[in-house]
Amino acid sequence: MLLCAILMAQVLALAIGYQFVIDIDCAATGQFTLCRSVRGMVGGALALAAGVGLLGVARRAAFARFAAAAGQADAGTRRALALNLAGMAILLAPMALLADGTDPARFRIAVAIWLAGGVITVVASLRWIAPWPVWRTLLADLGWPVLPVMALVLTVPELAQLIQPLWDASALTLLTFALVYRVLWLTGEDAFALPDAYIVGLGDFAVHIARQCSGVEGFVLVGSFVAVYALLFHRTVRLLRFGLLVLPVALLLSWALNILRIALLVWLGAHVSPALAVDGFHSYAGWLFFTLLAMAILLVVHASPSLHHSGARAPGTPLRHDPAAARLLPFIAFMVSGILAGAFFAPPEAGYPLRVAIMLAVLLPFWAQYAGLEWRLDPVPLALGALVGLGWVAAQGGASDSGAELAAMLGGMSVAGAVLWMGLRVFGTVALVPLIEELFFRGYLLARLDRGGVVWRLVAVTVSTGAFALLHGRWLEAGLAGLIFAWAYLRRERVADAVLAHVAANAVVAAAALVRGDWGLI
Repeated sequence: MLLCAILMAQVLALAIGYQFVIDIDCAATGQFTLCRSVRGMVGGALALAAGVGLLGVARRAAFARFAAAAGQADAGTRRALALNLAGMAILLAPMALLADGTDPARFRIAVAIWLAGGVITVVASLRWIAPWPVWRTLLADLGWPVLPVMALVLTVPELAQLIQPLWDASALTLLTFALVYRVLWLTGEDAFALPDAYIVGLGDFAVHIARQCSGVEGFVLVGSFVAVYALLFHRTVRLLRFGLLVLPVALLLSWALNILRIALLVWLGAHVSPALAVDGFHSYAGWLFFTLLAMAILLVVHASPSLHHSGARAPGTPLRHDPAAARLLPFIAFMVSGILAGAFFAPPEAGYPLRVAIMLAVLLPFWAQYAGLEWRLDPVPLALGALVGLGWVAAQGGASDSGAELAAMLGGMSVAGAVLWMGLRVFGTVALVPLIEELFFRGYLLARLDRGGVVWRLVAVTVSTGAFALLHGRWLEAGLAGLIFAWAYLRRERVADAVLAHVAANAVVAAAALVRGDWGLI
């Protein structure tokens, strides 16, 4: 799971680099179709990840054997990691080439470099995860379904483009246009619409609802994953009931999501950033949202006995009982929420309520596991945490760099909105973040690396503390705090003690932020 998170972070880095840092004009490359296909690879990566996830659910035993075999084979992983990083560097290198323009000659060179870097990165990533014999065994265990599944998910972006000319979607486009305008109008904003040109907007920002905005892409993506699920679980699922109920509902939900996505795009363009709305949200949010919607629909289907034959159980142990998932998934969601806040809000802290919602959504399914930890109000970790908090505030000295920006943001809100934001900020900082970070850094990373003996314990503390420090801007203070939290955990080997120490530290910092009015402290 950690490797998958790293690989997805690399995909996000490529998307940000070539969408926000470098402005690639596909019309100027002389190869518009190829350029659009390259830019669409993020959607392909999301579809591929989701397809592999479905295979993992359908063939859980095969993937369990694969994971066990991969975990026992460490030879060559360092070399594979080095090649992975080298491939990433090659993939990012054309940013310098395209910084001054995207003329055809430069674009052709960039494509050649991307091809080389892509091959190196993909091959190295596969080898990093497992040796080649282990991959061959997995493919043999998966059998024939892996071929149509992977072929379908890899071609979903291209299929969405190819199928559009086959649709006479003018009525659907008109209905989408009208409902987007109605959604914007219901928000109380000063929305406007030009029906003859299919233009809808707010203030100085407007978009054109083209045929491809009618929801066809969402239909293709969601419909494809519904078809993949039916293929993988054809022996257990009630196909007639599945086709008559699940497919229509899935398509309807994808269309409704498309309407909300366009309305949100217009709102972002009018109130946050036109460049962000057009270059970032328009390009990638659709694929992300539709993929998440497809996975959510199939999770509901997977857990619905009425859609499966009696006596046929969807295979696999529920994820909520997996201790590793309870420690890893909240942290991954926490990091992704930070990326989303940075992409869709200015300043990013304005999106903290969204981050709280995401953190809660991922923590709640595992709540029974967290409640089973040894929670005791031990004064030692509480006192250590309070000292960490006091030291953090004292080391800050004067006002934080972001304090003035956040004060201006709060000043532009209504009283109720500002109070709600501050309450969620304190709640997330004091209650949610300590639990998520300690579960990952001490409960998973430190515990996983600590194999007994002084040397391994030093390695475990150093790596977990170093990673914790890198996550925070003030690495020296964070490193010292990480050492104290590690000691709180190792004192009785109770991750709950580390959580309590972290809670106490963040509570002190939050109190200082309230007193000073400096929200940049937390």
